[in-house]
Amino acid sequence: MIQQRANFDWMLKELYDGVPGIEMIVVLSADGLRIARYGGDPDAADRVAAACAGLQSLATAVAVEIPDSDGRMKLVIIEIDGGYFYLMSAGANAYLAVLADIRTEPGLMSARMRDLVVRIGAHLTSPPRRAGRTV
Repeated sequence: MIQQRANFDWMLKELYDGVPGIEMIVVLSADGLRIARYGGDPDAADRVAAACAGLQSLATAVAVEIPDSDGRMKLVIIEIDGGYFYLMSAGANAYLAVLADIRTEPGLMSARMRDLVVRIGAHLTSPPRRAGRTV
């Protein structure tokens, strides 16, 4: 079961404060529902979460084509004019997404995201849903 969002606020804030250039952090379920966010607008966080569901599905489909891969998506980085987008697997059916400006160094960001996932990943499980209900 997903922990209450408030339990993650301080950890998301720690990432936000620890890496220059972060605009928004979103924790989401595999089906694109926002679990938590830090920074940014709530509606934008919902849109990012929904978009991430498709992106993680695409990344997983590509991962199975890589020989000796376990077929799981671990990290996606997209460079955009003006910044970066990061999406990392964060637990069973849960993901961590970060939008950052150009000041952000991708190696530092991915390392800090990995550290956060290690700390909160066991608490970030989102059970599958059928017809909007938790199974």
